[in-house]
Amino acid sequence: MGMSVTISAATEDDAEHILKLQFLCYQSEAELYGDYGIEPLTQTLADLRRELAEGHALVARLGGEVVASVRGRVDDGGTASIAKLIVHPRMQRHGLGGRLLDAIEERFAGDARAERFRLFTGHRSESNLRLYRSRGYVPVATEQAGPRLTLVTLEKESSRGAYAASA
Repeated sequence: MGMSVTISAATEDDAEHILKLQFLCYQSEAELYGDYGIEPLTQTLADLRRELAEGHALVARLGGEVVASVRGRVDDGGTASIAKLIVHPRMQRHGLGGRLLDAIEERFAGDARAERFRLFTGHRSESNLRLYRSRGYVPVATEQAGPRLTLVTLEKESSRGAYAASA
């Protein structure tokens, strides 16, 4: 491939592409847990558009194709929740997920409210857990989400939150 991947803010025009990619990317998670009713596979386009309007969202493009995405929002308690980090299966294992995670954290760094980052994944999603741990996230909670799925919540302090804690 002679093209490089670029990361930019998602627009409403990206919504359908993100939803299709999300559906493709979450097939492996659904298979892993034996549950094809997980929210990323049942989310509507209207719900996705609402998420895009209410928070931050980034896409990675290879040429004109959306090949990865991540989104999130900051709550009033200072938590920047990061969600639905997805990378097209043919683009996985090339560092794109880590680049997107770094980019969304950087985007949140511009928000004075963001004191910590939080995300979650399934307990059997080893590659996700490995990525998050490599970026400094630590498990802080688990929640039984179904008969075969335990969600692992991971957090890390933002540079702002770490500064506030040491002051």
